[in-house]
Parts: sequence; structure tokens; C-alpha cells
Amino acid sequence: MRKKPDMEQNAKHNGMTAEHDGQPLIRLCHKDEFECLWPQINNIFNKARQYMRRSGNSVQWTNGYPQKHTVESDVSDGCFYLICLNGRIVACFCMRPSPEPTYAKIYNGQWPDNEPYNVIHRLASDGTIGGMALLAINFALAKGNLRIDTHEQNATMINILEKEGFTRCGTIYVADGTPRIAFHKNGHENIS
Repeated sequence: MRKKPDMEQNAKHNGMTAEHDGQPLIRLCHKDEFECLWPQINNIFNKARQYMRRSGNSVQWTNGYPQKHTVESDVSDGCFYLICLNGRIVACFCMRPSPEPTYAKIYNGQWPDNEPYNVIHRLASDGTIGGMALLAINFALAKGNLRIDTHEQNATMINILEKEGFTRCGTIYVADGTPRIAFHKNGHENIS
């Protein structure tokens, strides 16, 4: 059986600072630790699905989405991040650079520009610590422009995005053909 990864040691190895004074750490998830961490990551997704159902969002993240193979692909591409606190994973998300294929066509609106951007997908928290979505969003904005889509029934995410000054740009359709509200916000730095 594989040994559970040491979050602080991984943070040092990745050139990131370890947790300090109870502050969360955002770090990449690596291929060599994914199998060991998948149960924790999947538990976070399960808790996020439960929260969605309690909040009236019965249509997003159904049929076990996000599946292991989807997240494994994110990890292989170097795009899956963990938010850790006190040696445990409390949230996770995928952040990919543009272009996002499902953003090529936008309906009932338009993107503000054709500049490079990052996109966040599969953002989830275990619900034990508040502010994890905002932490991930600010992490992404520090790297450049950011686009996010969410389901119209995801009132929590819509509220966060609108409160943080994102512009509602229109509607995009994800791979399964269902609509999502598309948001954009200019970042703090250019994407390199």
C-alpha cells in the first residue's frame, strides 16, 4: 500500500510555501500521488454534490461527475490543484489555460475580448472551511484573465462570481449539450 503523501513536504518540493499560521496552501496534484489521494478528492466531490442537492441544484454534477478518469486527465496535464490545510485536502479545482473548446461559441452574448485566459472547472470544497472558492478564484486571477461557467441552478457559484465583479457574458454549452452561464473577469497579470 502506498504511503500517504506528506502535504508540507510536497509543498516544499514544489517550490511553494507550506501552510503558515493555519492558512491554506494551493498546490498541484502530481501523478505519483493521485491514486493515494483519489479517495479524499472523491469525498470532496461527494460533499459538493450533496451541498448542491441541498441547495436546490439537482441537475449539475450528476451520474458521478466528475469521474476519476476526468480528474486523472487533469492531473496528467498539470492542471489539477489541491487546497490543503493542516495536512489535509479541503478543496480542489482544475485550472486550464485557454482555449477552452466549449467556449468557442457563446450564445446570447459575447466574450469581452480574445485575450488569453485561464478557466476553472471542477471546483469543490468539503465544506469545513469557508472561502475556498474565492481562494481558488483569486489564485487564478493572479495569473491572468479568468473565465468560469456554471449551471443556472448553482446559486452559490453565481453569487460568488457576481459579488467578485465577474461579467455575465452569455451561455455556452458543455460537452454533454447542457447550457451553462459564462462569466469573465480580467486578471491581475498577463498569462505567460
